[in-house]
Amino acid sequence: MVEADARMIDLVFDLGGEALSAGYPFALWAELVRHVPQLADDTAAGVLPLRTAESGDAMLLPKRAKLVLRLPQALAGHAVALSGRQLDVGDGVLRLGTGKLREIQPHVTLQAQLVAGADDEIEFMKVVAAELAAMGIEGNLICGMRRSLSDGQRTIHGYGLVIHDLRPEESLRLQCTGLGADRHLGCGIFIPYKVISGLDW
Repeated sequence: MVEADARMIDLVFDLGGEALSAGYPFALWAELVRHVPQLADDTAAGVLPLRTAESGDAMLLPKRAKLVLRLPQALAGHAVALSGRQLDVGDGVLRLGTGKLREIQPHVTLQAQLVAGADDEIEFMKVVAAELAAMGIEGNLICGMRRSLSDGQRTIHGYGLVIHDLRPEESLRLQCTGLGADRHLGCGIFIPYKVISGLDW
């Protein structure tokens, strides 16, 4: 049996709220750090992108939305203090339920919504392949759409990415380590992806 990296774990909160701006990750991270300053001291800390639906310039939250922090276990004890807090994220408000720990599990196919990197797709994929090789990961790659994330002051560019045919130990390594920069903004964080045909992302 392959076990997850004992240093990393997901901390999951039920989430109440209605809508956020498209560039919400910047304001969300600032608000999380305001409540838990220790988060700013560890570059391994990440925030999984929220599942939202676009409506004009707003991102609508579903009723069963979750906020998931991917953290070193040493930070989880601090971050659980977010339970029951209200987060003021730009013009939106998020209400957090009780934080629950969830172990990271291996999956043969993983997806990242946005991996930060070069504007040119060929150069982007070349860098990604080199980083994966350095990590000892040999999965097959599917590059998604070019994406960007901006709060009006800073803009991050990159692509969506699916990696499939992963061995269990590779899957755990990738989920625990991530790929590229800005994991605190949801970039380079991998989650299970069950279908790899007909991608439109």
